[in-house]
Amino acid sequence: MRRFSQVDVFTAEPLRGNPVAVVHDAEGLTEEQMRRFARWTNLSETTFLLPPTTAEADYRVRIFTPAEELPFAGHPTLGSAHAWLEAGGVPHTPGRVVQECGVGLVELQRGERLAFAAPPLLRSGPASAQDRATVRAALRIPDEDIVDAAWVDNGPGWLGVVLPDAAAVLALRPDWAAFGGIELGVVGAYPDPGPGEPAVEVRAFCPSLGIVEDPVTGSLNAGLGQWLTGTGALPPSYIASQGTALGRAGRVHVERDGATVWVGGDAVTVVRGEVLL
Repeated sequence: MRRFSQVDVFTAEPLRGNPVAVVHDAEGLTEEQMRRFARWTNLSETTFLLPPTTAEADYRVRIFTPAEELPFAGHPTLGSAHAWLEAGGVPHTPGRVVQECGVGLVELQRGERLAFAAPPLLRSGPASAQDRATVRAALRIPDEDIVDAAWVDNGPGWLGVVLPDAAAVLALRPDWAAFGGIELGVVGAYPDPGPGEPAVEVRAFCPSLGIVEDPVTGSLNAGLGQWLTGTGALPPSYIASQGTALGRAGRVHVERDGATVWVGGDAVTVVRGEVLL
């Protein structure tokens, strides 16, 4: 039996964010065992905590969707760090956690809430004409509704799409057969948000990863934050709402500090026990 946690991420209220399954002390499990368990949980991601392979890291994590392994993902990063700390993990440096994963080392800060430093984009730049055609077909929208579109891929393969406003994001009814293997992250602004209110609504569509729509997505918000705070389309500090269309209330806190974009969120453990693996 191995220790197990299920953590709701990007919410302080249970059952309102995005859950991640975390298997502690996963050393000795084969990749096939990890894949099988991730398919069984049927959550957007399942993670496995392992000893680090470098002295710089506090722990190592492997991240699986029901369909494949990911080199990086945001809500599993926050949820795994939360579970590791709650289980008694002691970081090398107080106030700082270093996670080792497929993209390398990811730094997390421990403040009012955990926040990770967005890793460098593996692919960036404007969407091609063919990409835009796929977006139009997949989202069932005319080209004039695409305010901007660019690659914001930090591992999962995100193509970011800006729509005219949050209402347009919430109104989407995608054509799942038209995605062609592309993972789409869509964002639209709310009019005149007050202090502490979301500035944007985000939705994440990733059918090729075995997830039709992800409730709340750290990696996507990291890529969108790097892109849109970099161009000035969004302010250096803002809150993103995600999961509204699925009955969730995720809140993602994005803040640019110089060249680094920090992505933070609350987390709460909903299930704690043991798993037979």
